[in-house]
Parts: sequence; structure tokens; C-alpha cells
Amino acid sequence: MPRTAATPVTIALTVIAGTLMIGIDMTIMNIAIPQLSQETGASLPVIQWTVTGYTLALAGAVPATAWVISRFSARRVFLTTLGIFTAGSALVAFSWNVESLIAFRVLQGLGGGFVLPAAMTIALSSTPQADRGRVMAILGLPVLVGPVLGPVLGGVLIDTLSWRWMFLLNVPVGVLGLALALRNLPRLPSGPVPLLDVRGLLLLPPAMALLVLGTSFAEDNHMIWMVLTLSTGLVLTAVFFRHAQRSAMPLLDVRLLRRRLTGAGTIILFLFSSGYTASMVLLPIYWQVVRGESATATGLFLAPAGLAAGIAIQISGRLIDRLPPIRVIGTGLVIATLATAVLMLLLDTETPAWQLVVLWTVIAVGAGFTIMPTTTIATRSLEGQEIPSGSTIVSLISQVSGAICVAGVSVLLAAQLVLRLPAAADGGVGSLYALPPRELTELAPEIAGALQIALCLPVILTAAATVVALITLRNVPAPQATQLPGDTDSQLSTDQDTATH
Repeated sequence: MPRTAATPVTIALTVIAGTLMIGIDMTIMNIAIPQLSQETGASLPVIQWTVTGYTLALAGAVPATAWVISRFSARRVFLTTLGIFTAGSALVAFSWNVESLIAFRVLQGLGGGFVLPAAMTIALSSTPQADRGRVMAILGLPVLVGPVLGPVLGGVLIDTLSWRWMFLLNVPVGVLGLALALRNLPRLPSGPVPLLDVRGLLLLPPAMALLVLGTSFAEDNHMIWMVLTLSTGLVLTAVFFRHAQRSAMPLLDVRLLRRRLTGAGTIILFLFSSGYTASMVLLPIYWQVVRGESATATGLFLAPAGLAAGIAIQISGRLIDRLPPIRVIGTGLVIATLATAVLMLLLDTETPAWQLVVLWTVIAVGAGFTIMPTTTIATRSLEGQEIPSGSTIVSLISQVSGAICVAGVSVLLAAQLVLRLPAAADGGVGSLYALPPRELTELAPEIAGALQIALCLPVILTAAATVVALITLRNVPAPQATQLPGDTDSQLSTDQDTATH
């Protein structure tokens, strides 16, 4: 008897089993940096490459995903690269020195970079347009909740077992994901295989890698190198966009951004994800350096936000299929912007911890009502061979936006620390972790003040995302009126004009 085809929800749940640990691994290593530095004897800038190398490989792999999926199928790419990520996790856990640790983290990132767009391609291709909000809500759990839970899981494992268990846990989860994928993921119909855009391949992956690399230079106070790498990355990105506009078969079809909702959604995602990711970087520094909390305690302070974000995603995913986008996304943006502004004002040494936990949880709820609903409207109209490029664009936005804004807040934080504490901050932000507890207690008010200034940038970016949403989404009706199979932007405009009159 032939096996019944898996439903879109089953497919989405299946790819979550393969992508959850990838989202967690984006942030889980941040909390282990001090212990790894002590255990390996390596300096903090060298250990930081366990994070930088992972994100660098992740960002460098993503741009080629659309072509690889078209060439080999999304299912095959998902299975193969999930296997690479799982094997890389095992190798990281058994690494014998800092060099092998960094190398295997890069291998992990290469696998993870292909998995996320492939998972989104499979889920979107298997789901009717009108139901994509619900499916994207499920897919959003690893993307939004994973990075929040990373410090929680990492803190518990470091304080109770060893940092190696952060990666050993990936192995059974990855094997389970592979088994479920073999059983449930469909073999999607294949279209014409495009020729490899060699010029695009020489432009976009290096551009993304350079943009991420600039983050590490910002954290180490290497401002000249940061400016050079970020500038070069931006120039290469601009050259690629110009090339892609003229190419018949570009590595990534950026012409999709000409569609109103796809383009608007991408801008909103870029601005909001930048601010939200940067905030996630600053909070662990606050708890561990200013408040002197352990890795476990820091994780627990951040844990409620992960739970709240997961619940918010499920609610917003259903609402975005029924309500005008501005009601859902606008609500999330306003909540997140106001809460981030209040958090910035209260991020000192005197504010009760519970108030800061509540504020961060509210910000996570706002993110839950923003990120995946915006991704839904940006990808809802995509069909067939457009889906790999659309999925890849969304994945790139999350990587690049975070990298650029993290570099920005790192520069602000480093500059403030040098201004306030020139002797204590010579080694950059990482040097603060090595200060004796008594000295940290004395310096805590100044460090908290520096963090408040750095948090200004996330506030500005989330506010800018709110303005863009209000301008571009205010007249967009509920999806039932517009999002039918075969819809185009011209049809959308017609529907809006009809509704207006």
C-alpha cells in the first residue's frame, strides 16, 4: 500500500528536527568563551573565532544555496548538509586543540548554511499560499527561539558537565532529523537546471563572508580592518546586484525584490533583525559582566523570552493568514521598539532583575509578531523556481543584518568603554571577562552606562523598521482578498484600489 503524502505541517515539523540545533548553535558558544579561553590557554580574540568561523562559513555558504537546490533538489541538499552539520558537531566535541575546534566549527557552519534555505524551500513548495503563515510559524521556532535558548542550554551544560556536551547533543538530534527527513520530506518536481553563475559565485559569497568578518574586527577593536572588510563586502554586494539585474540566470534572483511585498518585507526584516540580534549580543554581557552572574543564571534570565517568542510565533502565524499584515507586524514592531527603548533606559546596576527579564520577554514577543509574519508576506507570492531564491534571500538577510549591526554596537560599546575605562578596556570587550570580581563590581556602573549607549542603535533600527512597515503595509488587505494562486503585484494593486474606492 503506498504511503500517504506528508501534510505541510508534518513537513514543517520534520525540518524543525533538522534545523533546531543550527539556530541554537548560532549563540550557544558565546557563553562558553571565557571557559574555553582558560581551558585551551588561547587568548580571547583567538577563541572568538569559534563563533566567527561558524557564522563566517554559514554566511558564505548561503548565497550558493539557490543554485545548488535547483541542481540537486532541496530534499537531497537538506539531507546531505544536515549530515555534514551533524558530523561537524561530533568532530567539534572531540576536538583536541583550539585550531581543530575552530576548523570543525567552520565545517558545522558550511553544513548549516545550506540546511536552513533548503528547509524553507521544501516547506514553502509543499504549502498553498493561503496557509503559509501557519507553516512559517512552525519554521520560525528554530530561527527565533533557537538563538534565545542557546545561552540557556550552554550555561547549564557548562556549569554542570562540559562545553563538549553542547555539541554532542547535536548528534542524536541530527540523526533523528535525518531519519524523519528520509521518511517525510517529499521529492519536489524539478525544473530546468540553470547554468552556474560563476561571476555571481565569485562576488556574493565573498561579500557575505567579508560582512560577517567585519564583526570580529569590531569586537577586537581593529577598526581599520573592520572598515576595510565591511566596505569591501558592501562594494562586492553592490557589484553583484548590478550583475544580477542584467544576468538571465543569476546566482540569486534579486529581481524578486521588485515585488512590493517581497521588497518591503526584506527591508523590514533587515532593519528589525539587525536591532534584535544586536540586543541579544548585549544582554549576556550585561548579566555576566555588570551583574556578575554565572553562565547558568544568565541563561535562565533569558529563558522566559524563548518561551514567549515560541508562543507569539504560533499566534502571529495564524493571524497573518487572516488579518491585514499591518495589524500583526505593526503590533509586533511597536511592542518591540517601545520595550527596547525602556530596556535601554533601565539597563543599570540598580534596576531589579525581574523588571529586565520582563522587558526582554516583551521584546521577544514583539519579535515573534514581526520576524516570521514579515517573512510570510515576503515569500507568500513565490512559486516554483522562485522559491529557492526567495528562501535564500531571507536567510541572507538574517545573517548579514545581524553581522552589520553587531559590528555597529561593538564599535559603540568599545568606544564607550575606552572613554569611560581606558585602562580596563584596552583588550576590547572580551577583556572585561578576565577582570577580578571586586574590580568588576567597582566598574559595573560605567560598563552599564556603555551598554546603554550601545543599545541606542537597536532602538533606532527597530523604530526605523516600524516606520517602513507603516508606510509600505498600511493599505495591504487581508490575504484572503489578495493571496490566491497566480496572484501578481498588479493584481494586488487592483485589489487595493478596489478596497479603497
